[in-house]
Amino acid sequence: MNRRLFLGSTVSAAVAAAIPGTAHASALLNKLLAMSASVVGRTGDGVEVTIEEAALAELKAALRGQLLLAGNEGYDKARRVLNPSIDKHPAIIVRPSGAADVAEAVRFAKERNLLVAVKCGGHSMSGKSTCDGGMQIDLSMMRGARVDRRNKRAWVAGGSLLGDLDHESMAHGLVTTAGTVSHTGVGGLSLGGGFGRLARKYGLALDNIRSVDIVTADGVLRHASAEENPDLFWGVRGGGGNFGVVTEFEFDLHEMDRTVIAGDVVFTPDQAKEVIRNYADYSQGAPDDLSLDLIMAAPPGGEPGAVVVHAVYSGAHADADEFLAPIASFGKPVANTIGPTDYVALQKSWDNSDPRHGGDYLKSGLVNEIDDAQVNAIVDGFEADPLRATTFFYQQSGGAINRVSESATAFPNRNAANGPAVVVAWNEGADPEPHIRYIRSYFSDIEKFTDGFYTNTGEYETQASVNRNYRGNYKRLVQLKDRYDPGNLFRLNVNVVPSQTKA
Repeated sequence: MNRRLFLGSTVSAAVAAAIPGTAHASALLNKLLAMSASVVGRTGDGVEVTIEEAALAELKAALRGQLLLAGNEGYDKARRVLNPSIDKHPAIIVRPSGAADVAEAVRFAKERNLLVAVKCGGHSMSGKSTCDGGMQIDLSMMRGARVDRRNKRAWVAGGSLLGDLDHESMAHGLVTTAGTVSHTGVGGLSLGGGFGRLARKYGLALDNIRSVDIVTADGVLRHASAEENPDLFWGVRGGGGNFGVVTEFEFDLHEMDRTVIAGDVVFTPDQAKEVIRNYADYSQGAPDDLSLDLIMAAPPGGEPGAVVVHAVYSGAHADADEFLAPIASFGKPVANTIGPTDYVALQKSWDNSDPRHGGDYLKSGLVNEIDDAQVNAIVDGFEADPLRATTFFYQQSGGAINRVSESATAFPNRNAANGPAVVVAWNEGADPEPHIRYIRSYFSDIEKFTDGFYTNTGEYETQASVNRNYRGNYKRLVQLKDRYDPGNLFRLNVNVVPSQTKA
């Protein structure tokens, strides 16, 4: 038996026996066992470091939330993300109960230069919300939303999911842009952009942020708004997690009827080119109240796929048919489910359709227009496979999103009309490599039409491509990184590399 573990167990058992009261004894036993050995961690540069027992005990004592090590109850659940093919093991996991805990965790990580991953909803397709050997800050204990009906504001805890925001705000007849899947993390979505069913009407999620409370790399909790720390406020709206951990958001809300007119118009796969061309023409002149997505999907097992136009109209109900009826003329539909729909229910409707049951891989970009060459590349390169689910989709941009100047926030892609993406999902135990190779090859024929990528979903090949994607905002973002995170503690993101760490 390991001598350190034996001694720790023996001392714990002796102390437990000496203290009356099972609950007290059990709590002390668990605490001593959890701290019975040092832990080998990893820095952001990949260097192994020893995190000593005393330091772990001190961190645990400073937290009101949880400190989890491998083997502790809850560790395996916390370390996993939505993509099950991502299987990483942080050295330590901190589950804060509030902003003070986040600050303690960040200071601890900074002192040791630990690799840091921040998890909210765990939707990062490439697994950036977990890590091997570093510290994962799991914000799942920090959830909840509070609404001020009179002033049309919502304050949302940093670990909240989009469903928390929709549920509380819509109860007052108020909304803001909040993605398309209710279990997405508010932080991950909003800091990188925040497309959604209402983005063309009300702007991106980040366009509706009024202020944030954020723990920066020095472990200091700062408030950022147009009036206070305005440079940081500019940077977090599009700079993602580069500048710290947001512990609270303040959002502007908007009045909207809870019932929207929404649904899917379904076409057979052989109509794909015709439907996409008609989608391209119609979406270009669509009103802000109309949001469209186009999906071409082929399930595993050789079953027939479909081309679907998902439509949401959030304007006056009397006008809905004028704008929704033309969608049926994109081809010859085999189904049409458009009708009155509860908005909160609609926001949950894709929660269980995510194909990530074994593993998945995604490539995406942004396009300013859709021409015939692009349509041909999309349809001709699309291949069904009995061993995988294959999906292509366009997420519509435009409207209010594009009427904000590129320099107003750090989000750079204000000129995009659509976001094309391709994703493949395979069953657990299958070899992922042939599916990943296919998607990379397929997307390479589409990528030539793109103008940048959406940082919340894009996989980038080089740091140079990241820098180009931030466009005219890149130099200002580097200046902010130099000020708030010069050591690049927060690097598991679409990273803005600080000046002093460059080669």
